Amino acid sequence: MKKSGKWLLDILLFLAALVFLSPVFIMLINSFKTRAELYENALALPTSFSFEYYKSAMEKMNFFTALGNSLYVTIISVIIVIILASMTAWMLVRTDNKLSKVIFFTFVATMLIPFQTLMMPLMQVMDWIRTNLHIPMLNTHEGLIYMNVGFTSSMAVFLYHGFIKSVPIALEEAATLDGCSKLGVFWRIVFPLLKNISVTIAILNVIALWNDYLLPSLTLSDKGLRTIPLSTFYFFGEFTIVWNQAMAGLTLTIIPVVIFYIFAQKYIIKGIAAGAVK
Repeated sequence: MKKSGKWLLDILLFLAALVFLSPVFIMLINSFKTRAELYENALALPTSFSFEYYKSAMEKMNFFTALGNSLYVTIISVIIVIILASMTAWMLVRTDNKLSKVIFFTFVATMLIPFQTLMMPLMQVMDWIRTNLHIPMLNTHEGLIYMNVGFTSSMAVFLYHGFIKSVPIALEEAATLDGCSKLGVFWRIVFPLLKNISVTIAILNVIALWNDYLLPSLTLSDKGLRTIPLSTFYFFGEFTIVWNQAMAGLTLTIIPVVIFYIFAQKYIIKGIAAGAVK
């Protein structure tokens, strides 16, 4: 009975994997097809596997410039979020008073606000800062990074907060008795113990920021500043869509994230489980 149940579970998991991977498979096979083949049958295999459309897609979307922009924005945003959110969560956990609880629940509450309700007021505020304070918040990567940090910090603080509760305070007290400063206690004792949850937060934010289209589209207008999701817009014209090149471009877009996820996936379950339960 147990064996049959295991086989049934394996079959269900296999079918679920096929369902989730089917869009990737369709995108991949159509990236090698001519437009005639694609319109004839989107599910059929291509007659030949040529990288011609990948080459033309890379030229059209200015791939390497867009890749560099996406890497810069994503990596810097994630590093800043990890540093600030971990320190914030640590202080909120270790200063257990009413004010820290109010601040923490404010972070949690902001997670419930959809970005779409904030995007127009946000752009107006950023434009006011640019006009009156002469700080270039729009049409710059640094302005986009600033907004990315603001929108992703709440989830990071929430996950760190739960994880830090499992860190024994005796370790910090022992380090303090040995003459370690407050900042030293965090960087030498606490932060190394946050490896699992830090990688988890990095994975979640890399996927979210790498694939983000809406905020960069509102913030960046110069072609040379565009990230990879914005560059795929070149394939979708007003009257025509070059689907085979678009599929090639979208495939190129997801490859870096997939590679990153493969190398970091072993930490994600540990980090989410520890952050949500403890």
